[in-house]
Amino acid sequence: MTDEKRPLDQALELFVYAPLGFALAAREELPKLVEKGRATLDPQLTMARMIGEFAVTHGQKEAEKAVRQVGDLLGDMLGRPTPPPAPAEPAPGPVPTPAPAPKAPKAPKATTNGSGPSADHLAIPGYNALAASQVVQRLAGLSADELEAVRTYEEATRHRKTVLTRVSQLQAEARAH
Repeated sequence: MTDEKRPLDQALELFVYAPLGFALAAREELPKLVEKGRATLDPQLTMARMIGEFAVTHGQKEAEKAVRQVGDLLGDMLGRPTPPPAPAEPAPGPVPTPAPAPKAPKAPKATTNGSGPSADHLAIPGYNALAASQVVQRLAGLSADELEAVRTYEEATRHRKTVLTRVSQLQAEARAH
């Protein structure tokens, strides 16, 4: 007799015995495979979840900061005072109080009919009609006294953070040289 199987036996093995053997083996092996997959994937999913939560939290903080900055810039461009920043959460434990910085002498304020400071004494013509971005462009060519006059006037009137920050930067640069 030959070792070759008849086509009917081959079909019977392929379509009946193999699927039946697979089903019986799967019933025994499937729980082991599930547990092996879970043991491999669970730590990775936990780490991915932690990273995702961190990314969302950090992204929300950065987005809030960007929105505040855009709001400040728009307020500066429109000449509106910006609202004070929201109070930060207190730090745990005692916080040392830094010594107050010495204040620079203020330039004399020119006033118009007692209603407040005037921009007439500033070295930038048409100061009140300029947006903060336009004022910032003109600050670099001013002397130390002129910068101080702009700072004093801006603090007394519009409080534009962009202008005040740039004046402080230029004054610091002048002191460094």
